[in-house]
Amino acid sequence: MPLHETQDPADPTTLKDAKEEYLVFYSSRDETGNLWCPDCVAVDDAIQQAFGPAEAPSALIVYVGQRAAWKSRSNVFRAAPWKVDSVPTIVRVKDGERLVDSEIAHKLAAFVHA
Repeated sequence: MPLHETQDPADPTTLKDAKEEYLVFYSSRDETGNLWCPDCVAVDDAIQQAFGPAEAPSALIVYVGQRAAWKSRSNVFRAAPWKVDSVPTIVRVKDGERLVDSEIAHKLAAFVHA
């Protein structure tokens, strides 16, 4: 399956060796295993459908931390080289193009097959 996950939260140093075609910046899971971000919950099925099948492009879910850690302006994923301002964000590695929040539900299929 081409959909992989980082540790939760992600260690940013591991991303430099990532081989996946897409990075999916996502909220971490809370103590009950649920995503704390409602926008991530809303697109979770679309993410699974786009990247889950064996023939799909590869993607890495990058967990950005719990809500308080993510909301901090010093969160490592907000800085270069990623410059992620909101979750969920999907980055196409080859060209740095990205989909953010509500764009994902409507544009993901075209984005993945571009």
